[in-house]
Amino acid sequence: MRLLVRYLLLLCGLSLMPVGQVVAGLPDTIDKIRGGVVGIGTVFPNKGPDGRGQLPTFRGTGFVVGNGRQVVTNFHVIQKPLDNEKKELLAVFSGEGKASRVYPATLVRTDEAHDLALLEIAGPALPPLVVESSRTLREGEEVAFTGFPIGLVLGLQPVTHRGIVSAVTPIVMPAMSSATLTAAQIKRARQPFEVYQLDATAYPGSSGSPVYDVETGRVVAVINSVFVKESKEAMLHNPSAISYAIPSAYVNALLEAAAAAQ
Repeated sequence: MRLLVRYLLLLCGLSLMPVGQVVAGLPDTIDKIRGGVVGIGTVFPNKGPDGRGQLPTFRGTGFVVGNGRQVVTNFHVIQKPLDNEKKELLAVFSGEGKASRVYPATLVRTDEAHDLALLEIAGPALPPLVVESSRTLREGEEVAFTGFPIGLVLGLQPVTHRGIVSAVTPIVMPAMSSATLTAAQIKRARQPFEVYQLDATAYPGSSGSPVYDVETGRVVAVINSVFVKESKEAMLHNPSAISYAIPSAYVNALLEAAAAAQ
């Protein structure tokens, strides 16, 4: 009898909850954040003798923050110098499919130590994502990340992966001997910091994707599929499909430094 009463009370409680709260979850969160997830690449405004312009290039993913005109991505995504002879310009791609738009972008600030970069776009503001202030994720927490793993091959179509934080681990793993240390490992060993290891696969195009809380959509980290792996997996002949992410605390530090410099 007591079990029946408890069951009825539970049903009553659920009936009083807002419908949105009952069905809330990752699908709703994706809808909330997708407008702020963008592609990072370059464009060539000049046309050739045949009247055709060179196709845009895709370098990685980013996400909108702050006033809607600031974009965070990985430093290695924008590190390659632009081709000035061809008047190559940094650009941000927003929207999906045929509705996508191109925004000229400029580099505002970088944090090479944590492989982060801040861009600014020209044009109307885009929906910004909220960056978690200082919370450190725990092992086992559920997260998701949205980005463009295959770039512009099939048009601008965001892809979402879901997983958990498998470990909170130092960026540099101890080497068996000094002979196996790479230049990248030595440089980062001087300023070590912890990163998140995720049990979801990220691809090169995913670099710069926001990692977010599946319920709130708040950004808790930034996917990094190159920078961390060259430090942690340098001893492996075939790097694993494990994904790593830079904690959001370093994103906030980048934004604060940019604001202070204005």
